[in-house]
Amino acid sequence: MTTFDDILEEAGKFGRCQKRIFILLCMVSMPWAGVYVGIVFQGFTPDHWCRDPAVVERREACGWNLAESRRLTVPLDNSSGQQSSCEQYEVDWNATELTCDKQELEDLSRTPTISCKHGWEYDYEGRRSFVTEFDLVCSDAWLVDMFQATLNVGFLVGSIAIGYLADRFGRKMSFLISNLLNGVAGILVAVAPNYISLLVFRTLYGFGVKGGWVAGYVLITEIVGVEFRRTVGVIYQMFFSIGILILPLLAYYITDWRWLQVVITIPYILFLSYYWFIPESPRWLLSQNQNSKAVKITEDIAKENKMTLSKNIETLKDDNADSTTASFMDLIRTPNMRKHTFILSYNWFTSAVVYQGLIMRLGILGGNVYIDFLISGLVEFPAAFLILFTIERIGRRLPFATANFVAGVSCFITAFIPDSMFWFKTAVACIGRLGITMTFEMVVFVNTELYPTFVRNLGVSVCSTLCDVGGIVAPFLLYRLAVIWLELPLIIFGFLAFLAGGLVLLLPETRGVPLPDTIDDIEKLSPFKSPSNKDWATV
Repeated sequence: MTTFDDILEEAGKFGRCQKRIFILLCMVSMPWAGVYVGIVFQGFTPDHWCRDPAVVERREACGWNLAESRRLTVPLDNSSGQQSSCEQYEVDWNATELTCDKQELEDLSRTPTISCKHGWEYDYEGRRSFVTEFDLVCSDAWLVDMFQATLNVGFLVGSIAIGYLADRFGRKMSFLISNLLNGVAGILVAVAPNYISLLVFRTLYGFGVKGGWVAGYVLITEIVGVEFRRTVGVIYQMFFSIGILILPLLAYYITDWRWLQVVITIPYILFLSYYWFIPESPRWLLSQNQNSKAVKITEDIAKENKMTLSKNIETLKDDNADSTTASFMDLIRTPNMRKHTFILSYNWFTSAVVYQGLIMRLGILGGNVYIDFLISGLVEFPAAFLILFTIERIGRRLPFATANFVAGVSCFITAFIPDSMFWFKTAVACIGRLGITMTFEMVVFVNTELYPTFVRNLGVSVCSTLCDVGGIVAPFLLYRLAVIWLELPLIIFGFLAFLAGGLVLLLPETRGVPLPDTIDDIEKLSPFKSPSNKDWATV
């Protein structure tokens, strides 16, 4: 029997055809950065204070600046000593003889205060976020969190649903359906008339974005040779970091959150043209017993790569496939499948909690949000290069576990460094960010290597749902625990990362091992056997 890997040896493991498809699919990672972290710009909460129509009118007539008029409206916050954002003096300025002479302004320190009655004013230099448009401040500030929470709910449901569709109806079809949904939902977010509809459309947006990204990832890893899987997997994710570098530049020049949303969404509409440029996965077609289509696509790949097939391609098939349809029970059917599902799910969860937690911790230090984003994107590039340098020389398991351990140690050390050593504390935290970024990038392609073809997309999607749960949990762990002790979240992050590293050591090494096609192939894998072992060679 001729397998797809045998044919790929002659058709080209990473020829012109695969490179073209790879470049096209890498583009999908860039707008995802805007979807995932765009809230920093779209939902930015600027300095704000209660609006008093009479004071605003007098300011415009007298030519006062914001600080001068603000003194007439906003009392000092007793706890912080700063001007309040949510209270105003209880004064009817229309009933007073307010003049333009600032020397005559009375002392208001003993004046009663009330909550804002006429909305808020924002010091935002002509920019507009959905926070300023819908006045999501003070008692309504928690609604801003819902913007990100609903996205993660969409991720959670969509990754499972799209993952199932990808294993049932194909990688290409689910990818295209996802992008159609992304284009429609993204534009609906941009034109949402109120905040309730915005949250509904945001949930739909999340439903398609992540599932489509995972489908693209699985597709590209299934059409390249074993030795190229790790490279395409890491670079595919590295384009997310490129998206992070591009996002602050877009946000700097596009000052309205709605237009920024449109710009982030446009690429998903353009991705619909991939219908004519990318094929279905031959591996998936074989797992569904659609041999003739798999043969046709494989011949097209060889032709574009200018290669000649000498093997009898008509015998290309997958007789060992357990099933032609995927179900959740397949992920826990056997001991190794259960172990892989548990360990990978936990690592997805930990990666999301620690990754987002460290980013949010650096973010609360203040500074220029545009520069902070550029730096955060640049920090991720060394992680990608470290993976590419070590993954084929050492393997998957040890770098994966070590990255978790480095993140954990960095969190523990950072927690006990005094605040007076600010730059040293920041540097150690960045090392932790580097480690957890490596973990985040590695868990994706290790996940694809530890599931058989017919359930691979569903397996990645189900495990990665814990990433979405982690994304919801992270801010609560950071902010709630910080009330007890500022460094307590770092202790929790360190513990989670250490446990994740230990569990990774129980996974088998997959360096040089062909992608498994059946559950029997998975059961032959063992963390205590070398890839050169005879049992592994039969996989």
